[in-house]
Amino acid sequence: MKNTPKKAIIIGASSGIGKALARELIQNNYRVGVTGRRKEQLVALQKEHPKEIYIKAFDCKQEDALDHIEALTDSLGGVDLFIISAGVGHINPNFDFNLEDQTNQLNVIAFTLLVNWSMHYFRTKGHGHLVTISSVASLRGGRHGPAYGASKAYQSNYIEGMAQKAAHSKLPIYTTDVRPGFVKTAMAKADKMFWVSSKEKAAKQIFRSIQKKKRIVYITRRWILIGWILKRIPWFIYKHM
Repeated sequence: MKNTPKKAIIIGASSGIGKALARELIQNNYRVGVTGRRKEQLVALQKEHPKEIYIKAFDCKQEDALDHIEALTDSLGGVDLFIISAGVGHINPNFDFNLEDQTNQLNVIAFTLLVNWSMHYFRTKGHGHLVTISSVASLRGGRHGPAYGASKAYQSNYIEGMAQKAAHSKLPIYTTDVRPGFVKTAMAKADKMFWVSSKEKAAKQIFRSIQKKKRIVYITRRWILIGWILKRIPWFIYKHM
């Protein structure tokens, strides 16, 4: 007899890691609600798995974003796993404020709204798992995209605060901060990339981390080494990089 499917929502699943994660979850007995701005991409994904995929097309920066999430939650019959994969990053050599603002509106303001909603939902429900996709870029500031690295540092620190809140609640609520290195997606804009992972490999490693309820995970695992080095490069060297 097949186990009752678990239920997940992925914010930002029309492409990239989010889309790969939706496919990975379905292979592991989940029903998945997916969101994104591009409805045609979501519809195409739903056609692959019409019984397991539920869609809501909206921009999570819009004022009624939570109404869409609550409607999607109702369609699924509840949520056990909430994944925030939506994000943006700009290479910004001219320090254009509009690009910095676009990054912060999604990666900070909308992100905070989504985390807040999910944590309140899980506390009311009594259990749940929140997963956020931040970045190795959260570890140090970077001149090529200052707002991107700063916003990812915010995400990692904010989710750690949520992990602490969950621990104090004594409820089985878990958080996972996923810190990818280079993954082959449309957002990967660096001129020189190495140790590049496919979306599918990244999704499999993320799912295994969810199963193990890891609090912090680097994707792929070799990026643990890069993270360790990044945090220890002295400023007199780092400022010239």
